[in-house]
Amino acid sequence: MDAEDFRQIKDAVRQLVREEVVPLEERIEDEDRIPDQLRAQIAEMGLFGYALPEEYGGLGVTMSEDVELAIEFGYTTPAFRSLFGTNNGISGQVIARFGDETQKKKYLPGLSAGELIGSFALTEAEAGSDPSALRTSARRDGDSWVINGSKRYITNAPLADLFVVFARTNPEEKGGRGISSFVVETTTPGVTVGPKDKKMGQSGAWTAEVFFDDVHVPAEALIGEEGRGYAKALTVLSRGRLHIAALCVGMAQRVLDESVAYAAAAKQGGAPIGRFQLVQAMLAETHAELLAARSMVIDVAARYDSGEDTSVGPSSAKLFCSEMVARATDRAVQVHGGLGYLRTTPVERFYRDARLYRLYEGTSEVQKVIIGGALLRAAGMPRG
Repeated sequence: MDAEDFRQIKDAVRQLVREEVVPLEERIEDEDRIPDQLRAQIAEMGLFGYALPEEYGGLGVTMSEDVELAIEFGYTTPAFRSLFGTNNGISGQVIARFGDETQKKKYLPGLSAGELIGSFALTEAEAGSDPSALRTSARRDGDSWVINGSKRYITNAPLADLFVVFARTNPEEKGGRGISSFVVETTTPGVTVGPKDKKMGQSGAWTAEVFFDDVHVPAEALIGEEGRGYAKALTVLSRGRLHIAALCVGMAQRVLDESVAYAAAAKQGGAPIGRFQLVQAMLAETHAELLAARSMVIDVAARYDSGEDTSVGPSSAKLFCSEMVARATDRAVQVHGGLGYLRTTPVERFYRDARLYRLYEGTSEVQKVIIGGALLRAAGMPRG
């Protein structure tokens, strides 16, 4: 799309977020769900498929355009973006990038329209930050595959129509080798979704455990080459990490706006608390880190689009921005004082919501290992 088309889309997203979603935040928090009317608006705007290819009904945005939209999505409750995030991100991208034409035609139009919800079933109880340790298996049975195992913390699992499942197809291989990916429809016998997880934050964004008990899928459910699934997972996770970094930028902007408005109006001793230099210092620190994070995300996205850096940069952006938004939300609570500790205050909610960003799609510690290892390999250090 051209620059003007994208500008109109971005403006429409900003208007939806600030005029429609922000006023619904407390309702979403209390009811732990996205209202049906809002879901319909999201679908009408094409947001269920904004990052999927245009030929299958999506908008086909670049990574640079993706992060611009993600910054807008991040300004409100994470549940908003989470509803359509897996379609555009780690689930839909595997099909769009590695699926065959039959798979693309079968699933991508429905994902793009919001008629289908896709989930990315990779994480397991003992294979989180290191998914190469996964135990879910898939064995051949004639012309089909039989999948057994379980997955944990799967976003949108209770809503899902299909799972992109990662399973070990060659038990002789270790680590990331011998893992394949499959499309598994949730109506397939043997697929069971557990109850919604009760989480610290991010209400309205549903996760659950998923069980696969002798789940038979046809040969055409295999996505791409057998045994190459882990490489696919790493590819889409890298894009997802940069997307999350941009969400963190949006959230930091929101809590800064909330803090500035509160400091300018709230009074102590008859004067606005914004007159106090230590309050100003907290606002200044968040503003400076926010500018750095925003610039970082935009630069890394441009390098991702050019192919210059599709791994280390996204990990660095995810590391810095997720840690940055944790500090920003903490300062926002501090600026609000006792009010910031009350559940009715937006910054209290964002304080809890932000904590997950340092955990999912690779913890901060894992990002450091990825970054450090890549730098040392580039310098010629042999693999251990």
